[in-house]
Amino acid sequence: MLMTADAYRESLRSLSPRVFIDGEAVASVADEPRLAPGINAVGITYDYAHRPEHAAIMTARQSTSGALVNRMTHIDEGAADLLDKLEAVRLVCRASGCAQRYLAHDVLNGLYQATHRADATHGTDYHQRFLSWMHAVQDRDLALGIAMTDAKGDRSKRPGRQTRRDVYVHIAERRPDGIVLRGTKAIVTGAPYMHEFVVLPCRTHTAEDADFAVCCAVPVDAPGVTIVARPAGRPGEAAAKFSATYGQTTAVVIFDDVFVPHDRIFLAGEHEEAGFLTTAYATHHRHTCIGARAGFGDLLIGAGALMIEANGLDPDRHGHIRDAMVDLITITEGFYACGVAASTYCTQDPVGSVTPDVVFSNIGKLLLATKIYDMHRLAHQVSGGLIVALPGPDEDHNPETHASLAAVLGGRDDIPAAQRLAVSRLIEDLTVSHQAGWYSVISLHGGGSPEAMKREIWRHYPVREKADLVQTLLDRGVLDDTRPGSRQPGRCCARGCTEPQRLADAAE
Repeated sequence: MLMTADAYRESLRSLSPRVFIDGEAVASVADEPRLAPGINAVGITYDYAHRPEHAAIMTARQSTSGALVNRMTHIDEGAADLLDKLEAVRLVCRASGCAQRYLAHDVLNGLYQATHRADATHGTDYHQRFLSWMHAVQDRDLALGIAMTDAKGDRSKRPGRQTRRDVYVHIAERRPDGIVLRGTKAIVTGAPYMHEFVVLPCRTHTAEDADFAVCCAVPVDAPGVTIVARPAGRPGEAAAKFSATYGQTTAVVIFDDVFVPHDRIFLAGEHEEAGFLTTAYATHHRHTCIGARAGFGDLLIGAGALMIEANGLDPDRHGHIRDAMVDLITITEGFYACGVAASTYCTQDPVGSVTPDVVFSNIGKLLLATKIYDMHRLAHQVSGGLIVALPGPDEDHNPETHASLAAVLGGRDDIPAAQRLAVSRLIEDLTVSHQAGWYSVISLHGGGSPEAMKREIWRHYPVREKADLVQTLLDRGVLDDTRPGSRQPGRCCARGCTEPQRLADAAE
């Protein structure tokens, strides 16, 4: 069953999670104004699956069940799936800023691979448990919150050596019918308006940390779960042209003696496979983030173009404006190209699914993480200072000031002043507001810090192969010719020269 956005919102009313925002208990997540922009953003992923023009990339046929499922819950089986996923995420994020639900795709693909590997090594039945649960998620078209990042406590100590053990989620008790969880996940995207959480380890573990190497599915309203969230976007702010409608909450999720039954446990102490799961999920997620931030780049490029027009400038005649727009396009399409390359050079996993190329996925994510600030700067450069000097939107309806402001804050005569002001406020919302700061931080640290991406690039890039290439050239003497001059035609003249001194003598 493919839900619509309305059905998704209604499904939240059947749940009763324990949620707090700004120190207040939330009675109904579906009806909470401070969460409405986040619910709207996730709703895009539901409604777009029903649009004929988007159905080809927003839905897929799940081979393990034969069911038609939302792309956000599909297991990738080839490069075409990865490319469609990348396009789907870019599509929903350029409409919503950040659609959030794509994290479900990434964790499902990582778990599909990790549970199969665990069974092959340990003789467990995790993969079958996971398949049964995954098919239920796909059939019900659920939204999943990814509870991965632990509070961590003292970063210099491993989980098992922490003074306060609950800074990491861990198995507090093992029972014949399941396990009991305790601990804290510090950053969970969209937590209040998800249907279930997938608890993941956030790092590699050793044998002494086996109780922290746990992966399982937990309903958002399971007894013992507390969600402490921030508002999604900028709800209720008139100046928030975008993020009052579409936004994202993040939350701290506390697990206080939460029971998880046997059939919802996918790892429980297998620390080697927990490490594999962490990196597998990270690779899928970093690849997906490329599509998400490309969608955000589309918004900045489009808003910049409209602002340039409203300002009365022509990029064909004003080179500095054209150059800034080209730089913005180059950044956006540059990291997106890494996503395309990662899809094309994907590798087959033993279970039959595919993983995007690790190096290209991490390079793309590293580029977007570090270039997000340049994207903001370039949007500012092409837009002008009005985006921070513009009076608040209430002045648009103030009879004492409206007429004079409209007269002097307009640009081109054939473009209404109201449009110029609206685009200015949109760019302010996306690049200057506190919500814009959030976009920057989540781009930098979401899916792992830049240092994590650098480690993965260094681990997987074939540096030794490049060194061997040069060594082969040295062994052949190709790079060992110390005679003066160039013997290659075309390097300095048509025939090539052997002794530059002869040319000097001829000139005399």
